[in-house]
Amino acid sequence: MVRNKTVALCAAVLAVLAALLSDGANAQSYPNKPIRLVVPQPPGGGNDTIARMIAQKLSVALKQQVAVDNRAGAGGLIGAEIGAKAPPDGYTLLLGNVAALAIIPNVQAKPPYDPIKDFAPISLIASAPLLVVVHPSLPVTSVKQLIALAKAKPGQLNYASNGVGSSTHLATELFKMMTKTDLVHVPYKGLGPATTDLLSGQVQIMFSSAVAMMPHAKAGRLRAIAMTGAKRSPAIPDVPTVAEAGVPDYESGSWYGIVAPAGTPQPVIDLLSREIATATRAPDISDRLVAEAVIPVGSTPGEFAKYIQKEYTRVGQVIKSSGARFE
Repeated sequence: MVRNKTVALCAAVLAVLAALLSDGANAQSYPNKPIRLVVPQPPGGGNDTIARMIAQKLSVALKQQVAVDNRAGAGGLIGAEIGAKAPPDGYTLLLGNVAALAIIPNVQAKPPYDPIKDFAPISLIASAPLLVVVHPSLPVTSVKQLIALAKAKPGQLNYASNGVGSSTHLATELFKMMTKTDLVHVPYKGLGPATTDLLSGQVQIMFSSAVAMMPHAKAGRLRAIAMTGAKRSPAIPDVPTVAEAGVPDYESGSWYGIVAPAGTPQPVIDLLSREIATATRAPDISDRLVAEAVIPVGSTPGEFAKYIQKEYTRVGQVIKSSGARFE
């Protein structure tokens, strides 16, 4: 009996060692074939643009093609599920964002993946704070004035969003929650129609894409009063953050990073993280991001893991408060 247990224990130890050695060998030869980068959004948007910039840099650095594979649908759920269920060998990566890793898992009753357990974070590429704009007819030029007006007229001011559960919706709901104000949500099917009604004055407020709103603000068609990030944007340094302007600790917006399926060998994760950080900080990429009010990051796997957990928790709290659900 004792001998059988000893033999079984030795076999188990040898199996573990063999697996570790195999992972090490695979990591040393990685990559020896093309890599797929799944983007859970369609071609042409901000997610796709960032993914293609990073993929091009990685292809050169790793001496293997990194091919972007757009798998849009269900707000990002389809592509994220593909990424979660791919073999954990480093040859399928996912462009993770606030929708895939924080919003969808919080609004879906039974999400098909766990954003914490099913992915191995690699690197946070960049964060994209939103620009808070108001129609010029609204008599406010600052966040403090907006809060005061909203409290004086509860339920009488309305705000636009790209849709229920979007980052623009949740950023405004977080603002409402932290300022104890009552703003009426008017959801649209995308940025285009929301912007049209905002410019016409049909809606008065929007927390939206900085790159989309900056031209209107500079032309005087809208008034920019704040950014939703933790720091001011180098692209518009005169516009304060919401936190600076009167709502301490407020931070919201979009972000982009790369993750792999859970179980991907750590040496592979570390290699990819170093190369992605290097690519993110390359002048041709970082300068382009900054010009569009996007903040380059390039984090370690550990830093990105903490960031995902924080965002998942934060978004969950906002969704619970607002009652947001996908339509």
